[in-house]
Amino acid sequence: MSTSFDWKPTACILCECNCGIQVKLEGRRIARIKGDKAHPGSRGYVCEKPARLDHYQSGPQRLSTPLRRREDGGFEEVSWEQAIAEIAEKMAAIRDTHGGDTIFYYGGAGQGNHLPSAYASATRRVLNSRYKSNALAQEKTGEFYVSDKLIGTQTRGDFEHCEVGMFLGKNPWQSHSIARARVVLKELSKDPARTLIVVDPRRTRSAELADIHLQLRPGTDAWLLRAMVALVLREDRLDHAFLENSTGLEVLRAAFQDVDVSADVAVTGLNEGLVRRTVDRIAGASSFACFEDLGVQMNRHSTLVSYLNKLLWLLTGNLGKPGGHATMDGLINFASGHKGTFSPVVGAPIISGLVPCNVIADEVLADHPKRYRAMFIEAVNPAHSLADSPRIREALRALECLVVVDVAMTETAQLAHYVLPASSQYEKAECTFFNFEFPHNVFHLRRRVMEPLPGTLSEAEIHTRLCEALGAYTEEDLAPLHAAAAQGLPAYGMAFAMTVFPNPRLRNLASVLLYRTLGPYLPEDAREGAVLFGLAARALMSGNPAMAAAGFDGDPLSASVKLFQAILDSPSGVVMQHRRWEDVRVAHTDGVLRLEIPELLAEMAAMEAPQPDPDWPFTLSAGERRAFTANTIIRDPAWRRRDAEGALRVSPQDAARLGLEDGGRARLSTHRGSAEVVVAVTDTMRAGHISLPNGLGLAYGDSVAGVPPNELTSTEHRDPIAGTPWHKCVPARLEGLAGG
Repeated sequence: MSTSFDWKPTACILCECNCGIQVKLEGRRIARIKGDKAHPGSRGYVCEKPARLDHYQSGPQRLSTPLRRREDGGFEEVSWEQAIAEIAEKMAAIRDTHGGDTIFYYGGAGQGNHLPSAYASATRRVLNSRYKSNALAQEKTGEFYVSDKLIGTQTRGDFEHCEVGMFLGKNPWQSHSIARARVVLKELSKDPARTLIVVDPRRTRSAELADIHLQLRPGTDAWLLRAMVALVLREDRLDHAFLENSTGLEVLRAAFQDVDVSADVAVTGLNEGLVRRTVDRIAGASSFACFEDLGVQMNRHSTLVSYLNKLLWLLTGNLGKPGGHATMDGLINFASGHKGTFSPVVGAPIISGLVPCNVIADEVLADHPKRYRAMFIEAVNPAHSLADSPRIREALRALECLVVVDVAMTETAQLAHYVLPASSQYEKAECTFFNFEFPHNVFHLRRRVMEPLPGTLSEAEIHTRLCEALGAYTEEDLAPLHAAAAQGLPAYGMAFAMTVFPNPRLRNLASVLLYRTLGPYLPEDAREGAVLFGLAARALMSGNPAMAAAGFDGDPLSASVKLFQAILDSPSGVVMQHRRWEDVRVAHTDGVLRLEIPELLAEMAAMEAPQPDPDWPFTLSAGERRAFTANTIIRDPAWRRRDAEGALRVSPQDAARLGLEDGGRARLSTHRGSAEVVVAVTDTMRAGHISLPNGLGLAYGDSVAGVPPNELTSTEHRDPIAGTPWHKCVPARLEGLAGG
């Protein structure tokens, strides 16, 4: 039997990889951490960050009782029963008076905290809540839009086997995002037959490993990629056999025929010969994989950059072959394109079902009958993480009802009408839906490793209680499911299919029904994983050859039972799919690759080279990933072993010109605000480029450590299609301080 002194398998929650780890407890504290060699994805790999996870688990700011705002602005403790009843009453009143589409949900897609959004779906349907968003709309929706238009689905590069690998606006040494990132980077770098390319204005650790570092001016990636694609087309470096099953190639030829490659490269500040050699290496390789990330996805022309990047590897035939790109396939499809829906006030395109984060404040503060009047926010901190924090705070204060579910009193929770204390990610069952491995795709349900902090509840329990308070179902609805669950998974699956699926009312409540009826028959430390039974059944409903190849075969019910049982029985994760390269194909119904995206070709044709502004001579990257920054779930600044204040990185040339010293202080200003910063002088920066880390500026006790970057960013500074913010390209001014 497991004791508190055993090593217990779980996962890191500080980036999307969710590497398998093992933890050893001392009481309620995570005392020791090591990589889990049994995890089929990470295979024992772990970086330095999870060693500090107890600062999250045992942070002194943990909440342990529901709070309700008083009329004087303070908070008072209330019981769970009172909080649930009052929230249900207030949300129902807003629904009945103004419509459920005025109740907005913000959450899900956290780094490992994914199941809450599955359970929230039931609460939202009871309330007729239509609109939602999360962190993906800060970063990835431009890429989702492009991938959906071109291929019909999302893809991921095979960096373990590619001949040439390129990281575009990404420093995987720190931000990871691929399994065993540092091992893969080193292997790629050391192999003389392979080439590592990094496109980044800063000389990162990843760039230092690279064979080719394209250290371009910040915000000029679109000009670089336009030149590279133009060279591929002009020199006919195309994979003609692959492109036989495509449309739009002649449109591309026409769109790129007049591109002035030399002029575009000049905009980037790079050497044209180096750019041409890079294109030659990519086009001549047997396989090429590229990963784009926040350095370009939160930057100027971000959706266009995603398009140009994908054209580069599609035109050279790098979809569906080892070392190239594979389509992604998990239990859920969290990424899709624009399906013709728009936000109710601003009219912003909704991509992958997500309202752009940069319009949320406008959707709340407008004098409009369909403005958002209530919000349900869980496991995220938009008052700190979204652009223009002052305006977001204004919007949150203007709501008629704001409910925040979190483990700590965050900047967002401080503005709430109700704060509900959640169990931590190590006090409940959780999993990840970022299942991108190929060919062996992994799913990991991690069981809780300790009892919940007294007074806290999991989000699964919170949403189930809310649905019950809203009168969403009766005991009569549950009775046949309880009876079937006692007979085992096959009987339960049959009863669920016959009772819930044909009934639209119950089907909308599937997640909480699974939790309330199947959950009690699961191991107590895996109870929140009950919803996965429904997701597994849905994934296998029409047959899934990759899952069948992994052993989950037979009719959909028996296959889903096998998969769910394997998930339960595999504490370090299970291989849920065995996929083949020959099965990777364009996901459009006609199977045809669509190379032309007219609105992005029009944007490309209209690009104007950025001009220097003497009033704002610097380009600020607001939110750089560093060794001891991740997301904002760790509030205790003691977790950072160095760079405690999150220094502003400045080039030696700029420091000398402004009279700044390493460790000194300066005044950083943008159009939105200003802050006093500590300066770190480093030759890794280009002249004119400065950077602040992400995740700092969190209130801790009576102090704030570091600068909150979004006090300096603007909601208007965003992509014209996806609405994603341009945090990596903020016009700024820097001045030395007397005595600094």
